[in-house]
Amino acid sequence: MDPIEDQDLERKLKKEQKAKLKEEKKLKAAQKAEAAKLQISSIMLLDRHKGHLMELRRVSENRGKEIWYSWWEASDFFTADASSSKPSFVIVLPPPNVTGALHIGHGLTAAIQDTIIRWKRMSGYNVLWVPGMDHAGIATQVLIADHSINMSQVVVEKKLMQERKLTRHDLGREGFVSEVWKWKNKYGGTILNQERRLGASLDWFRECFTMDEARSKAVTEAFVRLYKERLIYRFMNYQIKLISIISRDNRLVNWDCTLRTAISDIEVDHEDIKEETFRKVPGYDRDVQFGVLTSFAYPLEGGLGEIVVATTRVETMLGDTAIAVHSKDKRYAHLHGRFAVHPFNGRKLPIICDDVLVDPEFGTGAVKITPAHDPNDFEVGKRHNLDFINIFTDEGKININGGADFEGMPRFAARVAVIEALQAKGLYRGTQKNEMKLGICSRSNDVVEPMIKPQWFVDCKSMAKLSLDAVLSRDNKKIEIIPHQYEQEWKRWLENIRDWCISRQLWWGHRIPAWYVTLEDDQLKDMGSYNDHWVVGRNEQEAVLEAQKIFPGKNFEIAQDPDVLDTWFSSGLFPLSVLGWPEVTPDFKAFYPTSLLETGHDILFFWVARMVMLGMKLGGDVPFRKHQLLVGSNLTLLCFDLPRQRLANPLGYFVLNHPQVYLHPMIRDAHGQKMSKSKGNVVDPLEVINGISLEGLHKRLEASNLDRNELERAKIDQIKDFPNGIPECGADALRFALVSYTAQSDKINLDVLRVVGYRQWCNKLWNAIRFAMTKLGDNYAPPKMLVVESMPSICQWILSVLNKAVAKTVSSFESYKFSEATTAVYSWWQFQLCDVFIEAIKPYFMGSSQFESARKAARDTLWVCLDTGLRLLHPLMPFVTEELWQRLPQAEGTCRKESIMISEYPSVVEAWTNERIESDMEIVNGAVRKLRSLRPQSDKSERYPAFALCRGHDVSNIIKAYELEILTLATVSSLKILTEDDSVPAGCAVDVVNENLSVYLQLQGTLNAEVEWEKLRRRREETQKKHDLLAQEMNSLGYKEKAPLTIQEDQMKKLNSYLEELKLIDEAEQDLKRRI
Repeated sequence: MDPIEDQDLERKLKKEQKAKLKEEKKLKAAQKAEAAKLQISSIMLLDRHKGHLMELRRVSENRGKEIWYSWWEASDFFTADASSSKPSFVIVLPPPNVTGALHIGHGLTAAIQDTIIRWKRMSGYNVLWVPGMDHAGIATQVLIADHSINMSQVVVEKKLMQERKLTRHDLGREGFVSEVWKWKNKYGGTILNQERRLGASLDWFRECFTMDEARSKAVTEAFVRLYKERLIYRFMNYQIKLISIISRDNRLVNWDCTLRTAISDIEVDHEDIKEETFRKVPGYDRDVQFGVLTSFAYPLEGGLGEIVVATTRVETMLGDTAIAVHSKDKRYAHLHGRFAVHPFNGRKLPIICDDVLVDPEFGTGAVKITPAHDPNDFEVGKRHNLDFINIFTDEGKININGGADFEGMPRFAARVAVIEALQAKGLYRGTQKNEMKLGICSRSNDVVEPMIKPQWFVDCKSMAKLSLDAVLSRDNKKIEIIPHQYEQEWKRWLENIRDWCISRQLWWGHRIPAWYVTLEDDQLKDMGSYNDHWVVGRNEQEAVLEAQKIFPGKNFEIAQDPDVLDTWFSSGLFPLSVLGWPEVTPDFKAFYPTSLLETGHDILFFWVARMVMLGMKLGGDVPFRKHQLLVGSNLTLLCFDLPRQRLANPLGYFVLNHPQVYLHPMIRDAHGQKMSKSKGNVVDPLEVINGISLEGLHKRLEASNLDRNELERAKIDQIKDFPNGIPECGADALRFALVSYTAQSDKINLDVLRVVGYRQWCNKLWNAIRFAMTKLGDNYAPPKMLVVESMPSICQWILSVLNKAVAKTVSSFESYKFSEATTAVYSWWQFQLCDVFIEAIKPYFMGSSQFESARKAARDTLWVCLDTGLRLLHPLMPFVTEELWQRLPQAEGTCRKESIMISEYPSVVEAWTNERIESDMEIVNGAVRKLRSLRPQSDKSERYPAFALCRGHDVSNIIKAYELEILTLATVSSLKILTEDDSVPAGCAVDVVNENLSVYLQLQGTLNAEVEWEKLRRRREETQKKHDLLAQEMNSLGYKEKAPLTIQEDQMKKLNSYLEELKLIDEAEQDLKRRI
């Protein structure tokens, strides 16, 4: 059998094996779904047998969330169908690190994305939300965040040493990687299981890992293709004598001396040093000094004197190869073209003119140049063709190029030794405080060292141009970034993009698919000695074939590059690789490009830009595209035959535009401080969901790596913020709070007390359902249609304002204004349904026969409101809405779905809109609020007579029509309508509703004149302020020319109404004065 047949057979066997595994997975899922249904059925039985909802609620809080989620997942409600005819909507979950445990940033991401996903699923889309994990090269090799043990961070190598007395070098590469895989398989899924706790409806059948077989294949393919298009290249070191001379086109990298690898820019934190500071550095017993400028002198050749320079890193003078001055600085004009002499090795340092770098007004106007260890000096070195001398080993010690006196010293120990040596030679000129930025590795906490190393780079220029146009092009815009201000950040970064260093000196990760060819007749046998000896292939066999083409007839050996690829390289391919690329799979055809990327704005460049560049280059399109979808008008709000939605469009269709990059704010603590493990102010979302005592919070801090002072400070802050710990809030309240916070610009100041408030609001939802269950009765059957016109006004009103809430929520979701959506839903449930409608219909259920018709209408309206309201709320609060929706009676013969999450999302029902009744109820609610405010604070239970002074028949008719609602909601004993000719009874408190209505409450002996005067004074002040602001706007320059006539007319009416209110307040004050 030839190799091709072998490959076909192997492919066939793999396909059969995958199909078998898929069938087994489906069978297990079906069994799991059946078990979950049995659990749910038992809860339903409990409801029927116990007869009241509070017992059910207790059981649900303990078990409900787990049961509902298990049922959703096992019932395949989360699974997308690549063959579906529905329009697709696709999000890829930003892959959390495999080492990670859930933090509040993950909670925000999950809350926002699941809200979008559930809304889209309910809106009729074929929704795919792909879960995955990132192998996190450095984090996994170096750090394990093991939540199940004690939340501490354990260095992998230290772990090996503690448990088995071994280093990774003792195990060897294969052994060490095997250990990491074992750890990954044991603990790596922790964070995805935690996502389930938040209710994230991810398609778990498509779960992936950046180092699984399919993703690894994609990474290799991407590298090979980019290399063949000459977009990936490698530079080498040249060794001349004892000095490392680097190719003039090479790049500096961020080098971590503790990890002994290059790190990406995103892994570097820049710490502002304002003054002399001593800080801990890994590997040093004593704190290291920063924030000082050290001055010293270089002797000039030929006895011409000296030239003084200054630096914050005096140890790097061992690698100096020039001194730069400004060409117009007269102080140094006589030294142009001369040389200084290095005091420790005699090396001649040319004095060069570089007007780009040197500011003659700063310091001495002379700058030491170390091209191999400073980004600015690196550019100077290229401009002036200087030597690039590397003085550090990979561990951060001085190498032989630094001189025998310093060789082997750690770099910061050498800093002290160099100063002492300069002092001994009489060249030291002192130190002074100096502000600076210090690059710190976020993984190891080590000070980053700029180093020149042989690395693999991606040439980003052409891809960056395409990515820039995709966002900024007027004629062919493919990507919209929300919020829009980040489009300018996109422009700034991509216009100044540098080539991307993609190699890392680690063992855990995707090994670079490049092999070095050592020819039999090569003089230098070390790997990398010749830059033209590298070959790239998908596997070793391809690499051998490539080497044979390049070196025909030569004897050679090949060895794979030991480096691995930057984690961001595989992450950048994620939208492609999760859908099966490079194969054109059914998923790839159905779901690429994806619909939306939702992530934090802090990784816009490091991840988002790279996904766009790689997606356009390798996938042929941007990875997330702006969808324009024509949606028909046959969407209905309920399953039964209610009037269907008709929009202001003659064709009955509307266009949905979906921005595809939404950047959420970054979460800070309640005081606006950045959350950091070093500060001990990190909030664990599971602690908010489950609750935790103050003692428990302290224990978590004690298990961290904070030093004693930081620990005590963090404990004090916890006592201030959480004196009683964090109460159990549940996933729904946390999700709702996080989404509601998204209006806070680019930062969220998280106050856990706000989450507690939403937990208490969940109680309102339970109470509303409990009220409904008692009023609907056991035999209630929902209507097949509503005849709105014959219903009581209060029923018509709640349906009309429900329409408004639906419209506002949907438009807010479509425009990604999630905070406005939460406000719309919350306001309807809390202030309109619970506070007004449910209270107003209670008299209908008091047994009187006069309310029989109203009682039936109220039941039907209540059911429709709860069904619609729960579906409206579901994307934001999935658990409680499913729990309560399942309890609502079901109309016989209707198409109600099995779960709320696959039911239809509400849409506007035109027949329900009634602007006149909404306007009337605005007056009624205003009157109720004013009457409530007039009640004495000390006696809220007493009912007092009320009076409504109406100016005109229209307002008088409204008050008459809603007399029952006002009596009920304001809790007054009676309501009498007065005209302007009627006198007001004595002992009344008064307040003004609007220019046509004032209300009075007869308090008799309890009237407090001082309090009433103060109320009227505040009302006058408030109304006068509104009047003055509007008058100022109307009198502003250009108002009459620029403002539309309709707006001018409306604002004039409003201005007159304010004047009328002020007049009424005057009259009320006079009336109060007479009655006192």
